[in-house]
Amino acid sequence: MRFIIATMLFCHHLMGFTQVCEASLTGNVIDFHDRSPLARATITVIGQEATVVSNEDGSYSFEGLCPGNFELEVSHPECSTLFIPISINGKTKLDIRLEHHLEELNEVQVVGDVVPSETNSAQELVLDTQTIERFSAATLGDALRELVGVSSFNTGANIVKPTIHGLTGSRVLVLNDGVRMQDMEWGDEHAPNVSINGAQSVSVVKGASALKYGGDAIGGVILIDKGQPIKSDTLFGKTLINGVSNGRGGGITSELTKSYHKGWFINGQASYRRLGDQEAPDYILSNTGTQELSTTLAFGKRTFEWGWDATYSFYEADIAILRASHIGSVDDLIRSINSGQPLIIRDFTYDLQNPKQEVRHHLGKLNLYKRFEGLGKWNVQYDFQNNRRFEFDVRRGDRDDVPAIDLELTTHTLSTDFIWDANNNININVGLLGRYQDNFANPDTGVRRLIPDYDRFELGSFAIAEYHLGENWIFDAGVRYDFTQIDAKKFYRTSRWEERGYDTEFEDLIIDDLGTQLLTNPVFKYNNISGTIGGNFSKSNFDSFKFNYAIAQRAPNPSELFSDGLHHSAARIELGDLRIKSETSHKISLSKKNDFEKWGFQLEPYANFISDFILLEPTDVEFTIRGAFPVWSYVQTDVRLLGLDASFYSNWTTNLKSQHQFSIVKGKDTGRDAALINVPAANIRNSLTFSKPDWKGFELDIRSNYVFMQNEVPPNIFVFSPQQNEEVEIAVNSAPAAYHLLGMDLRSQFRFGKVTFTPSLTINNILNTTYRDYLNRQRYFADDLGRNFILQLKFNY
Repeated sequence: MRFIIATMLFCHHLMGFTQVCEASLTGNVIDFHDRSPLARATITVIGQEATVVSNEDGSYSFEGLCPGNFELEVSHPECSTLFIPISINGKTKLDIRLEHHLEELNEVQVVGDVVPSETNSAQELVLDTQTIERFSAATLGDALRELVGVSSFNTGANIVKPTIHGLTGSRVLVLNDGVRMQDMEWGDEHAPNVSINGAQSVSVVKGASALKYGGDAIGGVILIDKGQPIKSDTLFGKTLINGVSNGRGGGITSELTKSYHKGWFINGQASYRRLGDQEAPDYILSNTGTQELSTTLAFGKRTFEWGWDATYSFYEADIAILRASHIGSVDDLIRSINSGQPLIIRDFTYDLQNPKQEVRHHLGKLNLYKRFEGLGKWNVQYDFQNNRRFEFDVRRGDRDDVPAIDLELTTHTLSTDFIWDANNNININVGLLGRYQDNFANPDTGVRRLIPDYDRFELGSFAIAEYHLGENWIFDAGVRYDFTQIDAKKFYRTSRWEERGYDTEFEDLIIDDLGTQLLTNPVFKYNNISGTIGGNFSKSNFDSFKFNYAIAQRAPNPSELFSDGLHHSAARIELGDLRIKSETSHKISLSKKNDFEKWGFQLEPYANFISDFILLEPTDVEFTIRGAFPVWSYVQTDVRLLGLDASFYSNWTTNLKSQHQFSIVKGKDTGRDAALINVPAANIRNSLTFSKPDWKGFELDIRSNYVFMQNEVPPNIFVFSPQQNEEVEIAVNSAPAAYHLLGMDLRSQFRFGKVTFTPSLTINNILNTTYRDYLNRQRYFADDLGRNFILQLKFNY
């Protein structure tokens, strides 16, 4: 038996020793996009210690290989390394296709501000990861204010609407992981229903040049990017814990990702934030607490040639509204403005009492893509959103728990686009979109519905081209068409119908006459064309000049058309107008950027001319059973916005640098030769940063923000005071004084095995300065926030 085993082992060894290795492997290395040959690609047969480099024509050849199953490793200086399983037997031939455009790779992880540009000619900025994490305990709007040219329109400290170049609301689109948010953005006190904690990066395109996402982005587009999974067998995550002194609360956010080298991935993220009453320097801002919860789950498979992913996210926020801002009549508003401090100041509490908001937002997305060799990439996406909004007023009796406004908005969107990038000199992107939206306004609130039931249908198509002329010039141009139809069912009081003159212009809309009320069925259709053209001249990555012209048209939103009633939290009667038509914007923008050895600057002037601009302004006073209220009406006029964004940085030493930003926009109602309402005041931001990486990543940042007084405002309004029995001026348009805030950030970094620990301390309003901001709707009733300490503990693992 021992002899037989020894003989078998010897024969096996002899066969291996005498194996004939005469197989060959030949082929070509080509670019997947345009099928052009790739020279200098390195190909290695793993396990046979054989390596060759492709020739100028892209060809390669191996001789004398042993037959069997192996794996090729293929690398190229401008491509991602590729691993290919192969069976070699005799004369084997294999053409290898590489992705020659690294920025297009889905497996590239977006880090910091290394994000592909959405346009080549428009003004665009990116929030880096460190800034996003610093605002983990705040809102998206708070973080975006760090970017030059971006401000916010606030209702207190918890409802923050981003404002770009003086425009906000429906004129600013928010894209959350490729999905356009549909969350009743038309309201002044409706903040984006999205948490900043799920973002890997946030880009801001100033103006309507990003036609892929919509032609109505007259203000701009905000792109929240979740990041792409890494094609590697790995498990990683991070957790941030925040403690906040002003509000005596904090938050926690955690994210975990599991990915595989074959492209499979799953990602989960959740965050929770809770604050009690916040504080001004001299008193508590009663009923200003908030509670926010957000979760996201995403999974799928992404390879270079094809892939899919599915995402579900849920956002929930309960937001208390400053109790002193609840106004019962014009006389209450007069007393609030004249008193200089809130009329209601109570002890600190975590209770969220009326007036308050409750919002719930569900978002689901399914995305698929396929790349075609020598052509480009095809995408198709379906997304679903459900937004439920409750607004609670201070009401008597047993109606305190019944919302005064109860709206449910459901949206279905199907979109597809194709990117043709087979030619290195020109890229073309074309796409189609269809959207259906249903709004249900609950009639059982005991209050006249501010917004009616309606169905909204949208169809859109776009074509965008990018052309590279030589080494220095890039031109881009695009056109987009959007069709919008709004089909509403709305009750009008007969007296209001006749008062507005609708009885002569819109008699055909009446479908039922109930005597004191009319049931109407307005159906409006809008056909809008938008376009952009621009160029980018770059001598290098450190010297560039951009110019862009964009024309954009925006159809009126349902609030602008149909608002009809008392908006309790705003203490005003809001009236839409059925005659309102689409507004049209013509914007010209320039950008000059230079980076030198130790310093650099960027200048961005712009001019925006908007015809038929839709704005909400005070026009009258109306008496109700609740008292006398100012009437705010939607009107149209022509406006002009001229502005400049400027930034400068200097690296004084290896460890010391400074950054400086200046932003100004001048708004003019040219149709009536008056100042434009709600235009941001000019501001200057400065920061001085000292960093010492070898001191455990130590970094100290001192921040300064000076906001000028807005000296161009519309005149105040006069209303009749029942108590004083005379016309009284209300300073609703008067701007508060200029103010200066100081802040500080301190952070360091420690490593314990595979865990990186980063503690940081942020102090806002260090000097506890008393101030009011012109774009905060609660400036009539109270001061803004006082000093705030934020302690953050970050764990990467």
